Amino acid sequence: MNQLKIQIPSLIENIRVVESFIDNSKEKFNIEDDIYGNIMVAVTESVNNAIRHGNKFDKDKNVLLSLYVEDDRLRFEVEDEGKGFDYNSLSDPTSPENIENPGGRGIFLMRNLSDEVEFSNDGRKVELIFFINNS
Repeated sequence: MNQLKIQIPSLIENIRVVESFIDNSKEKFNIEDDIYGNIMVAVTESVNNAIRHGNKFDKDKNVLLSLYVEDDRLRFEVEDEGKGFDYNSLSDPTSPENIENPGGRGIFLMRNLSDEVEFSNDGRKVELIFFINNS
């Protein structure tokens, strides 16, 4: 199994570092174009949430981004140093009372763009899994 890891301070401008990490991973592991876009949006959204909601923009707290390349899947892990959150009681951003809210779509996007999403460590860690076809 191949893996790559980066750790970034919780500054929103570090999203560019995450984009470069994904671009470099695409080259290194020959990630197909058809899932590359989904990966880019889901992973950057996850890191954005970790910076914004998890670490509350505290530059002294870091976000750890890991990629594990397995036979049939890519597994991205994003972990922050925040207090965590209750990921089982999120409101549905597509319901009529939430449709005009400016936020609240990040996890919805992650769940719709990834093949699997799993939270752990009281919501401080999220795994985004993308199935790949290595035929």
